[in-house]
Amino acid sequence: MAILTPESSPFQSFWWGGYECTDQLNAFGNRVDFLPLTGHLQLIDEDYQAQKPFNIGTVREGIRWAHIEKTPYHYDFSTVKTMLDAGRRHGIQQIWDLCHFGFPDDLTPLHPMFARRFAALCRAFVDFYRAERPDGPLIVTPINEVSFISWLGGEANGTAPYCHGQGWRVKYGLMRAYIEGSYALREADPGIRLLTTEPLINIVPPPNPWASHRREARDAHNNQFQATDMLCGRLCPELGGSPELLDIVGFNYYYDNQWQLHPYRKLGWNDPQPDPNWVPLHKLLQKAYKRYGRPFAITETSHPGVDRPLWWRMIAEECAHVLRKGLPLQGVCIYPLIDRPDWDHLHHWHQSGLFDADLAQPGPGRVLHQPSAEALLRAQAAVAAAKPARRRKLPELL
Repeated sequence: MAILTPESSPFQSFWWGGYECTDQLNAFGNRVDFLPLTGHLQLIDEDYQAQKPFNIGTVREGIRWAHIEKTPYHYDFSTVKTMLDAGRRHGIQQIWDLCHFGFPDDLTPLHPMFARRFAALCRAFVDFYRAERPDGPLIVTPINEVSFISWLGGEANGTAPYCHGQGWRVKYGLMRAYIEGSYALREADPGIRLLTTEPLINIVPPPNPWASHRREARDAHNNQFQATDMLCGRLCPELGGSPELLDIVGFNYYYDNQWQLHPYRKLGWNDPQPDPNWVPLHKLLQKAYKRYGRPFAITETSHPGVDRPLWWRMIAEECAHVLRKGLPLQGVCIYPLIDRPDWDHLHHWHQSGLFDADLAQPGPGRVLHQPSAEALLRAQAAVAAAKPARRRKLPELL
């Protein structure tokens, strides 16, 4: 068992920036490509420079599989090289998503060659990356948010393969690829670090529930762990999952990650009278850590609109609580750092970033949301002041 020390974190900074990199097919069947759409691809030097006053030395980026592999087994990493070069110029550590909701036009997770093609991509990426960066840690997320994309494409008809009632099949196909790809990554680079990025949620039944309501809410809540359980071999062991593939566990957490079933109702996170079913983030993180016993990070979090500063204050309080308990929280990712539009309605921008988009300027332009900036700096100071109660041993994964 390893002793947790500050030096054990592979991340350059505790606070990360996330740049929206989805390249999926949206609900209308149109390919979206958010790296150029948000301007990050064009303005990457400016973006990396602008994040430095906010103690952000680590970022989440994506390679855009749909654009890398236009022809099966032929890869064009030229855009990734441009991004790598920018990271080197600015001293920024880049975590790479290999599949962030998008895959080539001839593939879906239900395709019989999906896992094989993804594993080949993983090998090719490591070969490319190590040719450019022979030394230093490489941190990769093989497939982003399997739980969400399997629902969106398998149940909600919102992206490929555009299904209803096939969420489990899509999740199974994605995790087959995730596991095969993880082994391929480890074979190509035994020292690679693997970062999962799954939603952290809380689902509850309605007041005075029927037994069926309790059962459905409990099952829906527990299903959030299926993908990670498959990765470490607890579920569907025929896929080859193993504890050795579970490295750093990432949790994506937003304001609408807690809800009630029957009827659907979001649980308010900042109501004057707290909802009795609302569970503070630190408790959700503690339970998840107890389940997996691995170092963890909040790999996505943000809030749209005017409540952004309040959200960062809450995140700071919750993270400080976790750190004072001595748990191995290794980072928080502001996602997105630069504002993004809606996947399906590209004219609607979320106003959820540290920087808003100025659509009147080419790029589009970046406008610092000053209240968020001030709140984030206060949040960072509060988290920095939280000292672990003691060093902890990381338990073996059972």
